[in-house]
Amino acid sequence: MIRESFGEVDMVVSPAIGGIIPGYETARALGCKAVFVEREDGEFQLRRGFEIPEGARIVMVEDIVTTGLSSRECIAAIRKHPGKLLGAACIVDRSNGTADVGVPLVSLLKMDVPAYPADQLPPELAAIPATKPGSRATTA
Repeated sequence: MIRESFGEVDMVVSPAIGGIIPGYETARALGCKAVFVEREDGEFQLRRGFEIPEGARIVMVEDIVTTGLSSRECIAAIRKHPGKLLGAACIVDRSNGTADVGVPLVSLLKMDVPAYPADQLPPELAAIPATKPGSRATTA
């Protein structure tokens, strides 16, 4: 799917934490290098000695896209380095193709998972206690 969509890829870059395993496995299947970005002072950055070489053809890979915010933040971090960003891929696109990540996005599965403002929840959802999964608040 990635080669068909973007051609040859030299490197996969993923957002920590959820994208590390999908990114690594995608890179392994493509026979290329995988690195990841982590939040430092609230912003995604390459750390741990990771580098993006000049001219590298890059695909950003993550697990789930809902609004596209984490993807856009990861892509912004990638664009601070040399290389050519070809596009993005995810396992599940919960926006059903409507999330704008700033580059072409391919996914294994598209779903339409509605999001509601807190004061407009349907009664059956309002009765369920809220939980906050994800890694946005994870700090290094």
